[in-house]
Amino acid sequence: MTPAERASAVAFALRNCALEAMEPGDATMRAAARYQHGDIDVDGLIDAADQSTDAMRKRLADGSLDETARDRADSVFARTVLLAQRGWEPSGDLAELVAIHRGLFDGVFDDAGRLRGSDVARGKTDDTRRARNPEAFFPAVLIETGAHNIAMELAEKRNLTVMDRVEFVRELAHILDELGYLHPFRGGNAMTLRIFVSRLAHDAGWDLDWGTVTRSEYKEAKHAAYRGDTTGFERMFDRICRPANPTRICLIAGWDQGPAH
Repeated sequence: MTPAERASAVAFALRNCALEAMEPGDATMRAAARYQHGDIDVDGLIDAADQSTDAMRKRLADGSLDETARDRADSVFARTVLLAQRGWEPSGDLAELVAIHRGLFDGVFDDAGRLRGSDVARGKTDDTRRARNPEAFFPAVLIETGAHNIAMELAEKRNLTVMDRVEFVRELAHILDELGYLHPFRGGNAMTLRIFVSRLAHDAGWDLDWGTVTRSEYKEAKHAAYRGDTTGFERMFDRICRPANPTRICLIAGWDQGPAH
């Protein structure tokens, strides 16, 4: 990777963590600066991040990205950079989601890349009845079936290629909502899905700049989608979407990061 591409990967990794209220520590950020300048490779960044994580708590946890897991931000951040550098198989189906999830959380959470085995509620929502309903997310026993249906829908829509911008934004918001409802993993779904839709968008001819997306904006859009309203996601994608530069990596947080458009 070029220095600009490494900077882009670091910027996206920071934003993807920030949207889950996860912030790497100073030692990891010093290592990230050295990585950007080419003084260490990505394995050196992983080692530095894991040392910071180990200093705070045993590395392996149960896969839930709640407040108790935020002390693992260093390791998750570094693995996001690793994914950006080494890539994954863009199959457009459940296998791709599993590959991204495993890449993000292997060595950090003990269920990295493993589908959830029980039903879970959507959690905090203004609708108490839905929050207590274990079927508010897709039933665990049907995750593979649901994922197959979404993959077939994407295939029928040619993976959102050859669409004008308005249609693309609408369809991407729909797919993100569908995958959010699928909720294939116990934790880390949102981080995984942001990477997936960024790759999907890039291959369809569009880049997404997550640099201006705030945690509150994303949460509000997600909770509105729980209630069947995807316009929050549509507004977000409309603001951060622009024609892709095929020579740059797909994970972007700030147009000034990476090769210029």
